[in-house]
Amino acid sequence: MGQADDAKSSVKSGHVNRREFLNGMLTTSLLAGMAGPELRTAGNESGVPYRKLGRTGERVSMVGLGGYHIGIQSEEQESIRIIRTALDGGINFLDNCWDYNGGTSEIRMGKAQRDGYRQKAFLMTKIDGQTKKAAAAQIEESLARLQTDHIDLLQFHEVIRLTDPERIFGPNGGMEAALAAQKAGKVRYIGFTGHKNPAMHLHMLETADAHNFHFDAVQMPLNAMDAHYESFEQKVLPVLVQKEIGVLGMKPMGAGLLLRSNTLKPEECLRYAMSLPTSVVITGCQSLGDVQQALKVARNFQQLTAEEKQAMLARTAAAAQNGEFEGYKNTHNFDGTVHNPQWLG
Repeated sequence: MGQADDAKSSVKSGHVNRREFLNGMLTTSLLAGMAGPELRTAGNESGVPYRKLGRTGERVSMVGLGGYHIGIQSEEQESIRIIRTALDGGINFLDNCWDYNGGTSEIRMGKAQRDGYRQKAFLMTKIDGQTKKAAAAQIEESLARLQTDHIDLLQFHEVIRLTDPERIFGPNGGMEAALAAQKAGKVRYIGFTGHKNPAMHLHMLETADAHNFHFDAVQMPLNAMDAHYESFEQKVLPVLVQKEIGVLGMKPMGAGLLLRSNTLKPEECLRYAMSLPTSVVITGCQSLGDVQQALKVARNFQQLTAEEKQAMLARTAAAAQNGEFEGYKNTHNFDGTVHNPQWLG
């Protein structure tokens, strides 16, 4: 059995290992699945609480603006209004990706950051390239589309195969391009994302350790159904906190799938994810109303009590047990690089 298989089997078994031992040493707030005060010391902007991004020293809004939905708006100007409303309202974390909507999402976000708005933003984008050549080309294309000379956080997108870490960290792998861009001042911080299985995140972290590399941030689905099925919250979140890696929660509403279960309201979904030890919870906004909803939840945020969290988990348990409302984990419907393997390089 190879290292990748070991990583997968260790997640699926109940075997106690070094990771679980470290998890047991974490703070009481983390063990209770709650955001501790160490995250909440970064102040606020326009009433939106800010949190620490791992050990980077950066301050990021507890809610971030997703990039995918920016590119599916029929009107470009409406997309720009959404982005600027978020920035003016106190959201500073902007999410995006090289492959979102054929580049439209990055192009629109670049236009929105003119007129001084770039200074308000902590700008993140992702690349699919896992070879040095592909990654370098995608970084340059993203910089051009986003109309910026640097990306605050660059992330390797869709680490969804157990072979991905070796490709990224291997000879002439994508990490070489990311580090070169960082050295040149084009990239400030480096992270990775994925939505498939916690084993893949853990293997990526183990591969980074083997190469003496420390990720600045990691992005993953965190919501009230994830806790029941192939759970990133249970298996990956404690490791990130222990390693002081910024936690980027995504899919708080499961790309809208959780809402179809009729067990949760949008505001509850956001509050659940914000109550975890997340640095930022990224949510897609297709309208100005969606932005205002996210701002309202953030400004009025009260962390879930242990009782409230347990009640919410009990309410979602039956619907969540087989992953029916988390299709990004058990189907290829959300896997852009499966449908477009050429993006990997």
